[in-house]
Amino acid sequence: MKILKKKLEPKGNLYLSKIDDKITNKVVQFYNVKPFPNYKPTDNKATLLNRGNNNFLANEFKKKIGYNKDVLEVGCGTGQLSIFFSIGNNNRIYGLDPTLESLSLASKFIEENNLQNVKLINADIFDDVLNDNVFDYIWCNGVLHHTKNPKGAFEILIKSLKKEGYVLVGLYNKIGRLRTKVRKYIYKIFGKKIVMALDPVLRNLKSNSKDQIDAWIRDQYMHPVESCHTIDEVLLWFKENNIEFQNSIPSCEFNFNNKSKNLFEKSAKGNFFSRILKQILMLFNYLGDDGGLFVVIGKKL
Repeated sequence: MKILKKKLEPKGNLYLSKIDDKITNKVVQFYNVKPFPNYKPTDNKATLLNRGNNNFLANEFKKKIGYNKDVLEVGCGTGQLSIFFSIGNNNRIYGLDPTLESLSLASKFIEENNLQNVKLINADIFDDVLNDNVFDYIWCNGVLHHTKNPKGAFEILIKSLKKEGYVLVGLYNKIGRLRTKVRKYIYKIFGKKIVMALDPVLRNLKSNSKDQIDAWIRDQYMHPVESCHTIDEVLLWFKENNIEFQNSIPSCEFNFNNKSKNLFEKSAKGNFFSRILKQILMLFNYLGDDGGLFVVIGKKL
């Protein structure tokens, strides 16, 4: 493949490499037990399309991509989002993940549904297997905080983004995740039953959604590798890597609308105090409910 700088073993729509890093393998072993987010028995292209269309962030990203672009999803897991991005267009979608168990499920779905524009790469970010300046868009949401060096991983990935290309980065927030951190300690002491009552996401899941409940508990309360970050940290990453800030969730400004009408329309960065306030407010809104994840979007200059 033109996007690869290192030769990987091809296997259908999968390209394989050996994962040697100890910390990455710890994450791989964690997801081998329960690949995330996995598929429902009733899933097909229509259900994945519907799910993606109902996800504000994913839908906005796909609309921005347009047609005939090269797109990378980092940490694609079982591939639902990569597949969503591929449906109904001629874009070339690449999903990268170190967990072969997860990618095998994605590969099977892709083959069964005859999707020609999705390829999967089984690799560690730190093995730096991607060519420079090959992607128009990079989606990296909820991934870097599960690596040994989030900033280092970002710097490796951003080399593969074309000039004028866009990157979306989602990370756990140091302030916004405090509620989840408290529940994490409660879970360790008292177990699942108490957390079921305290976690807003779990309260909204149906009692018969055992797989979804178990997957959320594992991801939020049992993950072996996790770090938290701030908007200002990511702004510094952007500055050091020639990435121009475009927008964020939550917004960096003193407005109280967390959902911009156009996520890719350039907005103001606010100031240190407005950014801190918006991160504190995550404790009291849906962002804090959903694990304290914040998103920053940038454009490569």
